[in-house]
Amino acid sequence: MKFLAKKLYILIITLLFSSILFAQEQKIGLVSFNVLMQSSPQFREVMESLQGEFQPRQRELQAKQQELQELAEKVQKDAAVMGATERANAERELRDLQRDVNRLGSELQEDINLRQNEEIAKLQRSLLEVVNDFAQTNGFDIVFAADAGGVLYGSQSVNITTPIAELLQAQFESSE
Repeated sequence: MKFLAKKLYILIITLLFSSILFAQEQKIGLVSFNVLMQSSPQFREVMESLQGEFQPRQRELQAKQQELQELAEKVQKDAAVMGATERANAERELRDLQRDVNRLGSELQEDINLRQNEEIAKLQRSLLEVVNDFAQTNGFDIVFAADAGGVLYGSQSVNITTPIAELLQAQFESSE
């Protein structure tokens, strides 16, 4: 029973602090980070830059794929007239080239993903700074990310960390 009374006391105090904190009018904003990202000229610039950065390697991969296709067609066409050794050598060359193409493709995709993640992380930090500046300048108390489900900006007026920490301290002291 004593435990239930403590829980009830803490709940009442929490509700009291919450109602005091939210009694004043709050200015709340909602931002779609994905829309900001996709529609920003900075994003387009980053994507174009990455495309230019990896274009030579993509051309190299396409050339290897073309070479593989041509070799496969040649082996298929000439298989009937090839000797067993010649056919085995051609098939081995075909497998080796296929492995090279697969390796080049995997490495390229991995490098593209890595660079894209690096650049997008930089852009996200930049966008977050803009959102924070906008929120502070325009008097927002809290700004939520519509697509990420988190808080992008929160003013001190909506920060209830200190009262909750005090409640936790009181709860700890009363349990001793």
